[in-house]
Amino acid sequence: MQKFTVHQGLVAPMDRENVDTDAIIPKQFLKSIRKTGFGENLFDEWRYLDPGYPGQDPASRKPNPDFVLNQPRYQGASILLARKNFGCGSSREHAPWAIDQYGFRAIIAPSFADIFFNNCFKNGLLPIQLPEATVGRLFDEVAAFPGYQLTIDLERQVVVLPQGEEIPFEVQAFRKYCLLNGLDDIGLTLRYKDKIQAFEANRLATKPWLASTLPG
Repeated sequence: MQKFTVHQGLVAPMDRENVDTDAIIPKQFLKSIRKTGFGENLFDEWRYLDPGYPGQDPASRKPNPDFVLNQPRYQGASILLARKNFGCGSSREHAPWAIDQYGFRAIIAPSFADIFFNNCFKNGLLPIQLPEATVGRLFDEVAAFPGYQLTIDLERQVVVLPQGEEIPFEVQAFRKYCLLNGLDDIGLTLRYKDKIQAFEANRLATKPWLASTLPG
């Protein structure tokens, strides 16, 4: 998992409340569990004018020119600004996979659905919850200033505005540790790889019958 320490990036505004996970990555794309290739179908039904299906060549699609991520001023955005209750609906982990693989590193919103919020941390995304009034102010600034960028400093737990103002945010200590060190659940376990191998070697030395294969 990619580490998250300090990130500066262009902000794209998703000015909708209650964006659910089926809007983030529609159900027809959930057949794959490879954890790759989902970015091109992020917000698929809003992003394209034609129906999408797995394995389709993105170059053959008809982009919706009115959708925010298709507008030239937001190309290359890596921070998503959203409204309240972002990520509601089903618990599909494909949603943070798609957001991450599109190129976003962080999401700022007044509130998130719980399961989506947890899945973000497990997949290297930083969901930042800020007061609704603060988020509203950021929406206004993004609209007013093309090329609007924010800096997110996870170690210091602040969002830094272009003029230097710092907005603090909360993050649970364990989740912060995992993001700073690029550790997902597997990475956390592999920290103890030597101890696990030593345990297994000792177990087989003292109980060799465990290595035998049971008849089918």
